[in-house]
Amino acid sequence: MKIKPITYSILIVSFLLFVGCNTTTNKTSSSTIKESDLIDQKVDSILKLMTLEEKIGQMNQYNGFWEITGPAPKDGQAAKKYEDLKKGLVGSMLNVKGAKDVYTLQKIAVEETRLGIPLLFGFDVIHGYKTISPIPLAEAASWDLDAIKNSAAIAAEEAAAVGINWTFAPMVDISRDARWGRVMEGAGEDPFLGSKIAEARIKGFQGEDLSSKKTVLACAKHFAGYGFAEAGRDYNTVDVGEQTLQNIILPPFKASVDAGVRTFMNSFNDLNGIPATGNKMLQRDILKGDWNFNGFIVSDWGSINEMIAHGYAKDSENAAEIAVNAGSDMDMESYAYVTYLKKLIDEGKVKETDVDDAARRILRTKFELGLFENPYKYCDEAYEKATVGKKEFHEGVLDIAKKSIVLLKNDDNLLPLQKSGKKIALIGALANDKTSPLGSWRIGADDETAVSVLEGMNAYEGNQLTYAKGADVALGRTQFMWETKINETDTSEFSKAITIAKNADVVVMVLGEHGLQTGEGRSRADLGLPGVQQQLLEAIYKVNKNIVLVLNNGRPLAIPWAKDNVPAIVEAWHLGTQSGNAIAQVLYGDYNPSGKLPMTFPRNVGQVPLYYNYKNTGRPVLNEPESVFWSHYIDEKNTPLYAFGYGLSYSKFEYSNLTLSKKTFQHGEKITVSITLKNNSNTKGKEVVQLYIRDLVASYTRPVKELKDFKMIELNPQETKRISFEINEELLSFYTKNKKWETEPGAFKIFIGGSSDNTLEDQIQFLK
Repeated sequence: MKIKPITYSILIVSFLLFVGCNTTTNKTSSSTIKESDLIDQKVDSILKLMTLEEKIGQMNQYNGFWEITGPAPKDGQAAKKYEDLKKGLVGSMLNVKGAKDVYTLQKIAVEETRLGIPLLFGFDVIHGYKTISPIPLAEAASWDLDAIKNSAAIAAEEAAAVGINWTFAPMVDISRDARWGRVMEGAGEDPFLGSKIAEARIKGFQGEDLSSKKTVLACAKHFAGYGFAEAGRDYNTVDVGEQTLQNIILPPFKASVDAGVRTFMNSFNDLNGIPATGNKMLQRDILKGDWNFNGFIVSDWGSINEMIAHGYAKDSENAAEIAVNAGSDMDMESYAYVTYLKKLIDEGKVKETDVDDAARRILRTKFELGLFENPYKYCDEAYEKATVGKKEFHEGVLDIAKKSIVLLKNDDNLLPLQKSGKKIALIGALANDKTSPLGSWRIGADDETAVSVLEGMNAYEGNQLTYAKGADVALGRTQFMWETKINETDTSEFSKAITIAKNADVVVMVLGEHGLQTGEGRSRADLGLPGVQQQLLEAIYKVNKNIVLVLNNGRPLAIPWAKDNVPAIVEAWHLGTQSGNAIAQVLYGDYNPSGKLPMTFPRNVGQVPLYYNYKNTGRPVLNEPESVFWSHYIDEKNTPLYAFGYGLSYSKFEYSNLTLSKKTFQHGEKITVSITLKNNSNTKGKEVVQLYIRDLVASYTRPVKELKDFKMIELNPQETKRISFEINEELLSFYTKNKKWETEPGAFKIFIGGSSDNTLEDQIQFLK
């Protein structure tokens, strides 16, 4: 029997009356029913109405498959998907956007299927929809959790206005390898910083109330180990020990669960020989078991069927069996569940209770979003028109863009630039590019919508600004989606740039990676400036050494020549829609940079993976420089070009007088560690004060430093403040030889400073 939506709603209301509930209380007892329990009761009522095929359908996600404003598809795969949609065999769609199109599909699900269960609409809203924030790695450089949360909230509100109710973000993968293209999508190399940023972004996306029309479901990805792909090559194998998995890779995912994230996505890679999509230990034992996660897990695009190529499944049917038994709840674009799950259940290879569990998890999120109450809440075309691109959104992304900029070098106070009376040469194709600053993974945005650096600097009219391209970075798109062809040979426009540089007081050069050189599938073996840009930089330096190098990039770069020769270097990443305005305001001193690096910058790609929280060796740096028998390179230093946590300011901050409230403590006690921070300049500024620890002797070897806390401190000129941190037992804990998180007794070094390589230190003792 076909149950119309109104009939279905009456069934739900009748069920609630039967069990004696209103929306908040149980009339048959004095106890208050939790909202989550009430939702569970509603979900159970629906499951009792569903056939096995319909439950499996909730586990099936299809990509948008036809031009929705046109006629319905009549043949081929699109026609098959269309029929599945009308039969209630689709639980979610992805890459469908726009209130009108979302309404059309939602109407089919709600008004033409037997039970009228609404769809989820997913989309990669990674750092904005139309109004684009900085790439996530750049936002991480702000170390400003409130600004990061607000950025995600802007993205959620704008995405929700166009019908999207689920984003495949945040990516919380820790990565130590700058070659990996997807470092741009995460928070860098540190699990503590990564965990805090994961929490901020999840709370920004999901807000305080998921049923609000301004919020969307967040998705913690990629579970797990994706950022440790061998050689930094995307999709590659991952082989790590339990210590690295538990202490480095998993903490941001656990923080995501604690922050209330409603969905997870598993990863493309295999982990220690088992593809993550089919990894029961990760999905059922840790996530759904140890962490008690009650949301659902979606596969990455086609990753269920990719277990065949991994050599772990013999065919698509076997892949479906492995994935569902391992705990993967929704199949994104493999068609494996909808095709084979019923047969697998009939054959006893999959338990129907596992399908019930997966469907229950998916239905729960639909209730939490309020889709059963109003399936069309995200389908208001007038609201979409009024919301997308709002002025407040642009103000918000400009704020986080400025906070994301890191000042790497500023010899002789070349920056900030004077606002009048100077001849400034602006050089570099990226300086006049309105698409590249949008970065990678901004699939809802339109090309040519970013503010260029040229436009941003032209807003300051007191100087004589002259622009020359110098050389192209990208020579257009290749035949592959979003891929650029890099200029490796054409130097024909060097001469124009050299001419204007000769006559300039200051040269601003905007160099780096095109926005589409980073992201998924864009690993690089060379971390230098792409193409002919290094040649251009050196050619300009020969005629004018007064250079400000502005870097646009989505990963750490190896730029040793620039560090040794160029007097001022600004790390400006891919900053999104307001990029040029943010950069110009920093260059001219209307915003004092406060960013700190979330990833280590290497001197040479041969050092990679390079990270601050490394472990010591049995042969660390020796006191005998003539000896060859210690852990080092014979042709490069061990130290980074720029360390994790590093970043300068137009203010000058001085650290002094580290003190401890006591030297020893035990269970239930804490120690307060304090330092004096002074702004020894005439410029008001912000400093990220960082706390690190080192466990000197442990059951497993521990890193030489681990970030454990940080504070953003703003000081007026010549102002001094005492900054304090609390150290308790939990802060010193790690995943020990006992296979649990605990604090072992012993000595710990305490470090406080403005970067991981420039700190004051002392020592404490934890007594069991």
